[in-house]
Amino acid sequence: MSTQAPPTPRARTRFRGRATAGLTALLLPLAAMVGLASPAEAATSATATYTKTSDWGSGFGGSWTVKNTGTTTINSWTVEWDFPSGTKVTSAWDATVTNSGDHWTAKNVGWNGTLAPGASVSFGFNGSGSGSPSGCRLNGASCDGGSVPGDNPPSAPGTPTASGITDTSVRLSWNAATDDKGIKNYDVLRDGAKVATVTGTTYTNTGLTSGTDYSYTIQARDTADQTGPVSGAARVRTTGADPGPGPGPGEKVKLGYFTNWGVYGRNYHVKNLVTSGSAQKITHINYAFGNVSGGKCTIGDAYADYDKAYTADQSVDGVADTWDQPLRGNFNQLRKLKAKYPHIKVLWSFGGWTWSGGFGQAVQNPAAFAQSCYDLVEDPRWADVFDGIDLDWEYPNACGLSCDTSGPAAFKNMMQAMRAKFGANNLVTAAVTADASSGGKIDAADYGGAAQYIDWYNVMTYDFFGAWAKNGPTAPHSPLTSYPGIPQAGFNSAEAIAKFKAKGVPATKLLLGIGFYGRGWTGVTQSAPGGTATGPATGTYEQGIEDYKVLKSSCPATGTVAGTAYAHCGTNWWSYDTPATVSSKMGWANNQGLGGAFFWEFSGDTANGELVSAINSGLG
Repeated sequence: MSTQAPPTPRARTRFRGRATAGLTALLLPLAAMVGLASPAEAATSATATYTKTSDWGSGFGGSWTVKNTGTTTINSWTVEWDFPSGTKVTSAWDATVTNSGDHWTAKNVGWNGTLAPGASVSFGFNGSGSGSPSGCRLNGASCDGGSVPGDNPPSAPGTPTASGITDTSVRLSWNAATDDKGIKNYDVLRDGAKVATVTGTTYTNTGLTSGTDYSYTIQARDTADQTGPVSGAARVRTTGADPGPGPGPGEKVKLGYFTNWGVYGRNYHVKNLVTSGSAQKITHINYAFGNVSGGKCTIGDAYADYDKAYTADQSVDGVADTWDQPLRGNFNQLRKLKAKYPHIKVLWSFGGWTWSGGFGQAVQNPAAFAQSCYDLVEDPRWADVFDGIDLDWEYPNACGLSCDTSGPAAFKNMMQAMRAKFGANNLVTAAVTADASSGGKIDAADYGGAAQYIDWYNVMTYDFFGAWAKNGPTAPHSPLTSYPGIPQAGFNSAEAIAKFKAKGVPATKLLLGIGFYGRGWTGVTQSAPGGTATGPATGTYEQGIEDYKVLKSSCPATGTVAGTAYAHCGTNWWSYDTPATVSSKMGWANNQGLGGAFFWEFSGDTANGELVSAINSGLG
């Protein structure tokens, strides 16, 4: 959805607009699912296992896995189950899902109905309500293996115990599972992915990375090859040097935001960080956004985050995703990126312009909120991907898309709870306002008091001015300093940084923000700033805004004001940062002793990463 500017300028807009055609093609709306499934075929030796994959308060994600445990090929499958009243499927993929009241039926689609012996297939859905499925039937028989009457799946093994931990290996042992027909073997899962199948109750995992966190679970298989529930998780950190999630001594933070919705209309993927040369020039990535809903951190876009399948040519390492791998989407691509560039740390950013409305409820119980965020960030499926959390609350005790009245202490209380939960080995950061006006947004919350709990603040020193003031005056959206005729006092980077310092925030915990886009007006006759306009200039995704990679050619810079470039072409007037102005701003940041810089966001840069290169070389 596009954003609507508030009456007063904001520190910056998060672009929530995106093309969803690709997602819509995969998620089949129930409105289009009519008719009931044909009668189930005769029972075959197979199992169907349900997993709740995510929960975002108002809804949840689920997945069914159908496995052929027999000796003959299955040519089609039908899974049936009951939901309690009030729980329903809202969309599904990789199966045709229909219902009659609370009874639900899922049939294979054309390409995934045939299962050779030992093969399995999964389909997923999003749902609403809080109930769990019951009465499962697979091709007319029990979902625990209809061709073996009375054969129940095995129990969960004991939580594994780690011993003999070295830089590159760990020995795991666990208590045996039980089964009415006997245990065949055990699958060892590391960060949700199977790494070995063993017959005993011990396993030594080798080839690990030193100073790295891993999560292990165990799943038993019985003699019919049915799998039971996974064990509890054992967290393991290998020994050896750990560079830590933050920058090393004397190093500058060079951080970029990567948006989950960029994989749609913008067609921007994690691999673009490699092909542009940007990956080797940054230190950190903020993955945006997770939602804040129902007092919890929740998934922002399940499909883009961890389900989208990448082909070999789209993937960071040139290896295609498979339909049955435990993690796909951006999370898996980020995992591959970190393997290729071990210096990069990734934070999961929650909130943003559109999703900040949930913070007010969440901070009523900061400890519970922090626990929910920790549980999601450290989910065993992707715990190794993330090195911390970024909270993007726009704005505590002030107005953004909505107004918050939590009080000046709420932000500090939230950050204190986050640090207590995430501990010293995870990054805890926040994106914060740059409104340095007297009595403005910086004054509305205790940013100084909260600074002791955070690693750094991303000071959003852009979007100070824009075409939400449709008649102007034209002004640079990211002025480094004040200048004669600036429309609003206190709306510039230098005053914002100075105000944070005055409130006790160390310079090393402040990052200067750069926008990889411009803001513009139309109906402008005056080249210099301060001209009148008739409305926002046309933009590719939103009126009044355009990527740098477009503006550098479509409306080249004609001047500079307050350290930011501006351009007058035809009747359009734009302001944006160029490699030259970025280099100048980086020099200023170094002179101020700042911890580094960050930018919103990668896809606005050129294909060869001009702006990232300017940040990297400018900070040194």
